[in-house]
Amino acid sequence: MAVSYNGLWKLLIDKGMKKLELRDRIGISNNTLAKMGKNEYVALFVLERICATLDCQIGDIVAYVPDKK
Repeated sequence: MAVSYNGLWKLLIDKGMKKLELRDRIGISNNTLAKMGKNEYVALFVLERICATLDCQIGDIVAYVPDKK
């Protein structure tokens, strides 16, 4: 795992928003939302839409997590 979206999930809780509501507001697919749930990479434009919708910075929603070796 190289990325973590835990910041996004915490931010959604703080704003009282459900994942599906975010999906509908920014116009992403279920597959993209599932990828984020598995901490997989998504397109940068998705992160831009999230930041615009939630009025936050990319660092607030995604974090780099180095692989343990």
